[in-house]
Amino acid sequence: MTNNEAVFTKDLQNKKLNVVRTFDAPLNLVWQAWTESEILDQWWAPKPYRAETKTMDFREGGYWLYQMVGPEHTEHPTWCKEEFKTIVVRQKIANAVSFCDENAVTNTDFPVMNWEKNFTGEGEHTTVNIDIYFDKVEDMQTIVGMGFQEGFTAGLSNLDHYLSTAFRIRKDLKPNNTARVTTYLNFNGKTEEAFKFYKEVFKGEFTGKKLTRFGDIELPAEVQISEADKKLIIHAELTIMGGHVLMATDAPESMGFKLQTGNNMHINVEPESREETERLFNELSAGGKVSMPLSDMFFGAYFAELTDQYGINWMLNYQNV
Repeated sequence: MTNNEAVFTKDLQNKKLNVVRTFDAPLNLVWQAWTESEILDQWWAPKPYRAETKTMDFREGGYWLYQMVGPEHTEHPTWCKEEFKTIVVRQKIANAVSFCDENAVTNTDFPVMNWEKNFTGEGEHTTVNIDIYFDKVEDMQTIVGMGFQEGFTAGLSNLDHYLSTAFRIRKDLKPNNTARVTTYLNFNGKTEEAFKFYKEVFKGEFTGKKLTRFGDIELPAEVQISEADKKLIIHAELTIMGGHVLMATDAPESMGFKLQTGNNMHINVEPESREETERLFNELSAGGKVSMPLSDMFFGAYFAELTDQYGINWMLNYQNV
């Protein structure tokens, strides 16, 4: 485990703030967390605030427009814009950051900040080195006086929690990127009972993480479950005849699920790349019904659920380990 404290340095002569933070996660996972709005919304804002993306166009010349929303969804949220100037994939992002309105019109009452984020990965550790430049020392002092260091430190801690949880679960559930197809089952609280039954019938073996309970993993702060539900199975893996793998999770009504015959079984496809996952999603969903769009989930997967035009249920589950 590395020392993951954020280090802030003020350089008054060059009108610059420097922030360095190391994360216990590989470069590709950290890069995704800084460039995909679905993940940014999960960690960018210091609690109890949250970020809500309105527009994300991650390319040179594009911008990210988001609002900072309080716990009671204030009527006048703070809008911010990041304009992307330079992007070197998995290495560098240079962008201009400003306060604005919901239409991305810059608020000239506040300073514009020019950020340069550099990403360096080494194995399972990634360091993000950020230089933030200002036009005037007074501008830097204004931003610091608004609580920037405290807020950004809290946001980086949120990211550390997201990354450590996602990376750990990814490593536990799948040790490599080899493509595979499994059968995924959902039960209303009876996964453990059913899988012990299947194990006996097929003379199978529990593999992977075997029977993992909700209480065994660190869930996101916003996910609140009862003590009884913590004993339920979040992931089961059983290898049966011919090397085929059955997987399952408990999906009880107490967690908002409505299971019935037809939605309790999926073909689970684990592609070798994010791009292949997107291709399969686009083609399988054509003429069908998407129940969960492709998104990065807290358990570390780029994930989707859909029913194709023939009524067959599919799960796409890319684990970028």
